[in-house]
Amino acid sequence: MCPSFRITDDARQSPGGRVLALKAALNGELGDMPFTHSQLVEAMDLCVGCKGCKRECANGVDMAAIKIEYQAQRNAAGGVPRRDRLMANLPHWLRWRGVLARLVAWRNGSPLLKAWGERWLGISARRTLPQPAPSAYAAPASTTGDKAVILFVDTFARHFEPEIAAAAHAVLTAAGYHVQVLAPAANDTEPQRPLCCGRTWLSLGLVDEARREAARMLEALRPALESGIPVVGLEPSCILSLRDEHLKLGLGEAAQALAKQVYLFEEFIAREHDRKNMALSLKPVTLPKALVHGHCHQKAVGAMKSLRKVLRLIPGLEFEFIEASCCGMAGSFGLDVEHCDVSMQMAEADLLPAVRAAGEDTALLANGFSCRHQIEEGAGRKPMHVAVLMQEALNPSASAPRAW
Repeated sequence: MCPSFRITDDARQSPGGRVLALKAALNGELGDMPFTHSQLVEAMDLCVGCKGCKRECANGVDMAAIKIEYQAQRNAAGGVPRRDRLMANLPHWLRWRGVLARLVAWRNGSPLLKAWGERWLGISARRTLPQPAPSAYAAPASTTGDKAVILFVDTFARHFEPEIAAAAHAVLTAAGYHVQVLAPAANDTEPQRPLCCGRTWLSLGLVDEARREAARMLEALRPALESGIPVVGLEPSCILSLRDEHLKLGLGEAAQALAKQVYLFEEFIAREHDRKNMALSLKPVTLPKALVHGHCHQKAVGAMKSLRKVLRLIPGLEFEFIEASCCGMAGSFGLDVEHCDVSMQMAEADLLPAVRAAGEDTALLANGFSCRHQIEEGAGRKPMHVAVLMQEALNPSASAPRAW
């Protein structure tokens, strides 16, 4: 069910209510500036782009895509808000990651700076901003293997949690794959800047910027697409954008090809295991149980089935999926001062109570970067990505050295 409708019980905050507001805008009922009209703004404001309606609504309403278009139209009519510009350009700011890390640490530790950021940027003083890791992910030396695979390391894994990318690389290597970490093409105009899928721009309606990032990525992937080499990624919102939103950006046949060739880490492991294409030696892990929270986009495309299959590959692991809607963080949504309370209400509906009820020795799994941040903020527990758990389950003889 739509997370915002669920916590407000307001029909205007349902997919149907948003469709009615959008129809009024398109029919000229909201004046000459419909995309900045309060009726449409209020209807769209609490949509978190979870994609649940695309899967669950009888008419398959893709409200996540509609919100992107709404934000693009709003930006064109009224300009891009300062906070949205700041958040969307995160992949650019991370070129100065050392400076950014110090600024984030300074802000997180200073009530005065938190208050300033809330007043002038609209970032809630009650929120802690994610802290970049001491060093970014660096790809290890080329590996040997019978089968090639491209590993796409997204902005969040590269700069905030490089251990996830390193774990995925180790598991794929142990499974017998020649792992190539995706890097910019030789003719890229910014060869030193890591590739990005453009999700941060797309989620805030900066479609042209997202399209440019997507084109960079497709150029780098051209040889792999021509050769049919599978592309594996780690962050659900990034990878599933390549299979959905990128097809609406007018990027041609290359985007269509990539959509058929790109997999979440757990999808690829499950697929290759089912096809008997890999021999992955796993041992039991020292966990009594694992509690699993699925990213909204994972649930919307049915990818939780693959995650279940992969967890069953670990001998003796007991796990349980949390029955919950959106975690409420939804990218930068939960950081907004006007959305902070709503964000926490979404989390408190099911997710955070389930986490708090779990024993301290119960592992928490969440593959979404925002989901992990929300759980850590709301319950004081740090979840792990399934790639990290799988690396821990590798038999010592099969495990590659850590690379961060």
